[in-house]
Amino acid sequence: MLAAAWLFVSPGCSHLQDTPEYQSVGNLVSKIPGVGTSDLQMHAVRSSKTVIVRRIAIMPVIAEPDKVSGELEPGATETVTAELYARATLLGGWTVVPQEDVETALQQMPPTNAGNLDQNALQLGRKLAVDGVIYGAVHRYRERVGYDYAAQTPAAVSFTLNFVDEKSGQVIWTAQFSREQKALSQNVLDLPNFIANTGRWVRAEDLAEQGAQEALVNLQNKVTIESAVQGQY
Repeated sequence: MLAAAWLFVSPGCSHLQDTPEYQSVGNLVSKIPGVGTSDLQMHAVRSSKTVIVRRIAIMPVIAEPDKVSGELEPGATETVTAELYARATLLGGWTVVPQEDVETALQQMPPTNAGNLDQNALQLGRKLAVDGVIYGAVHRYRERVGYDYAAQTPAAVSFTLNFVDEKSGQVIWTAQFSREQKALSQNVLDLPNFIANTGRWVRAEDLAEQGAQEALVNLQNKVTIESAVQGQY
């Protein structure tokens, strides 16, 4: 199985995941116990599906380094926030408030920190007349040291997200994403990600993008998404 995987890994395989060979290997790997587990852990309240979401805002995530590594490089919060906004916009279904409007509203509020994070998210949502706000914190953001196929230190990203329902004022969904890329020799169970990345050592931004995508898809599956109509929020 590993030999088959190596055959498919090369810099020229830009559409690797679309090939029958990749799908075949992926199906085989998925049958191994413990393989395919996600780096995303989430929780949603039972009534989350009754929440109708048409319009959301994304509040810039804050820095909250974990106590173990404390690794949070400059630009970490900005990168994760940008990925959340980009992924949420591309997913569609809901309307995402432009980040310029979010920043303008935040200027009228106390600076956000760990102590007032929940309160500010709720207040922001009311100011922007949205159904809910996505917000959270980055706990780890370490950039790769080295090159695509020869990294000395792998990238690592960890962040927590929340979604507050403006109508009830309750946090109805939380998610934590944590991923550190490892060599296949260190973790054979990471074969699907290894193949998807064509054997590359990815950058922290790539991990942030993957985490944002997984989290937002999960959120959309937990609530009821309805497209906003003109003049209705």
